[in-house]
Amino acid sequence: MKKIIISICVTVLTVMCLSGCFTKGEKIITDGSTSMERVIGGLGEAFMNKNGDVNFSYNPTGSGAGISSVANGICDIGLSSRALRSEEINKGLKAEIVAYDGIAIIVNKENPVKNLDLKILKEIFTGKITNWKDISGLDESIVLIGREAGSGTRDGFEQNTKTMDLCVYRQELTSSGEVITSVSQNPGAIGYVSLASVKDTVNMVSVSGVEANEENVASGSYSIRSAFYLITKGELTEVAKRFYEYTFSKEAGDIIRAMGAVPATNTENG
Repeated sequence: MKKIIISICVTVLTVMCLSGCFTKGEKIITDGSTSMERVIGGLGEAFMNKNGDVNFSYNPTGSGAGISSVANGICDIGLSSRALRSEEINKGLKAEIVAYDGIAIIVNKENPVKNLDLKILKEIFTGKITNWKDISGLDESIVLIGREAGSGTRDGFEQNTKTMDLCVYRQELTSSGEVITSVSQNPGAIGYVSLASVKDTVNMVSVSGVEANEENVASGSYSIRSAFYLITKGELTEVAKRFYEYTFSKEAGDIIRAMGAVPATNTENG
């Protein structure tokens, strides 16, 4: 009997200890844009290194899902690569730009096309141009790879290219990683992804003669870009507020650059 009582006491003390170690004030839960994976991952890791008692988590569900999560109180901070819509603002959500990201146009490594102007890009994604040979490429049917409805990257691409609701996608995928994989496996494929997520398994094409890189995104000369937003609702917990403020610091700006994006506080349009 004595052993049973001791066992129960140990169990109770363990539960109490865990509850104390992982209170809501020491957790930061983020949810949303897959395009922000590298940026938010780098910022979260750096913040945890500075604050050893903090447990930081990121759930890559997409911009729309991240916005819904913060609206419903599931996470502390939502992550989005699109602006809030009026109905979301009416729910009490607030958005602040933490960084800018180029939206890179990617093609298969076998594709010789190096540059596309905005007019041609629009004709490709709306199905007016259907074979690469018509624009000095391979004799391959063009395969359009895009993001799912609600994706911030998709919104940014379609707004910048004036193709909103006009694109004729072969595939609509749920992350930048999936788009990269699909384009890398199909010689006729073209897609768009966050510049911060591009891998060497695909080629980037210039847009109207301008390369997608940090300098051109920052200056605005690269015309296809989107903003990375932090989405909040109401008062943040103390630790979440500290992280939020940290993301706009000079140290965080250096991390954002290292992750391939441009800190909003260091751009003319920020």
